Amino acid sequence: MKKYLISGLATALIAGPSLALAQEADVTPPMAEVGFIFTTFMFLVSGFLVFWMAAGFAMLEAGLVRSKNVAMQLTKNVALFSLAAILYYLVGYNLMYPGDAWTISGILGAFGTTALEPVGLAGAKPDLTYASVGSDFFFQLMFCATTASIVSGTLAERIKLWPFLVFTIVLTAFIYPIQASWKWGGGFLDAMGFLDFAGSTVVHSVGGWAALMGALILGPRIGKYGKDGRVIPIPGSNLTLATLGAFILWLGWFGFNGGSHLYMDTAGNVADISRIFANTNTAAAGGALVALILTQLLYKKPDLTMVLNGALAGLVSITAEPLTPSLGAATLIGMVGGVIVVFAVPFLDKLKIDDVVGAIPVHLMAGIWGTLAVPFTNADATFGTQIYAIVVVGIFVSVVSAVVWYLIKAIMGLRVSEEDEINGLDMAELGMEAYPEFSKG
Repeated sequence: MKKYLISGLATALIAGPSLALAQEADVTPPMAEVGFIFTTFMFLVSGFLVFWMAAGFAMLEAGLVRSKNVAMQLTKNVALFSLAAILYYLVGYNLMYPGDAWTISGILGAFGTTALEPVGLAGAKPDLTYASVGSDFFFQLMFCATTASIVSGTLAERIKLWPFLVFTIVLTAFIYPIQASWKWGGGFLDAMGFLDFAGSTVVHSVGGWAALMGALILGPRIGKYGKDGRVIPIPGSNLTLATLGAFILWLGWFGFNGGSHLYMDTAGNVADISRIFANTNTAAAGGALVALILTQLLYKKPDLTMVLNGALAGLVSITAEPLTPSLGAATLIGMVGGVIVVFAVPFLDKLKIDDVVGAIPVHLMAGIWGTLAVPFTNADATFGTQIYAIVVVGIFVSVVSAVVWYLIKAIMGLRVSEEDEINGLDMAELGMEAYPEFSKG
């Protein structure tokens, strides 16, 4: 009897793990779902990273404006992201992806709110050929919000809060989604073969064009340009904060470019995403180093703000095509972005276009360069198509932005009073200061 008990116990011990493994296997997703799960997960993680770029923009701008305007910049960044989230849900997402209905009725039908079907809650099966609709919406929203963040820094220290937010509503609900639909929504630019992997044109140049129009209509800050044509430097309040912001943006860009690969359902796609990460990083490093060396040569001392913007310009430059370049080519593409920033910032000053944080050189000019650089490494792109897309998007965004800025100026006014600008927008617009224990700078 004892022998049988021992034998039975041994059998149970051996069979137990096998039974547990079999039960575990029962909950393993079918292979058809694995790609869906990984791609959805990639969108969510990439979206988190791009969301973190909102903090980067806020910190960068807060560090590059004077202390009397810091709270205003932080408020604008929180508000613009929140507005983008709501407006992209109400109008933007469906307007950007009208599907196959590229007709008048189809476009009009796209003016509707985004609906996320409760697939899992309803016990239904999602479409396994892509990612979940919720993850795609979340990821694409971050690009829309990034576009608005670009405008904020350029117009700092002299624009009223509510007029700026009204423009943000129009930008995120209509301007950005409409032009993005031409490429990412399967529109005419996409049909022509225009390539813009993660948005050097679709995102960054759009923010740059909108910022440029705003800067032209708003005018420069008081005291920025002397009567004799001299450019008077206006140092920012906190370069530590600005540097932190630049590093946060650098980190977020891995989600920006990596997630734009759109699929993580095969070993090949995972390998491609790792290549995108490496190219994105080296382009930023190339832009930063060129800016460091050039400012040493031109000004006899390195300029930290130029180095930060050089890194960001390198990131913008590689965004149009981060997959096909080699590491060496990606570095060179980023380095050209750094060169553009170093020479474009003083060029804008000669034109008396006051860009507080350097967003126009970084996002517009480097965005154009990045889009033009695509055919150097991707044989599917042509210079003619790339230039055509740059021009079409530039004209559309510039004209519509200018009209909106002028309308806002006529109806609400854009600029704070001279007294409020001198005293600082924190107290004038918000009644609070970011650094109340310090004297205004």
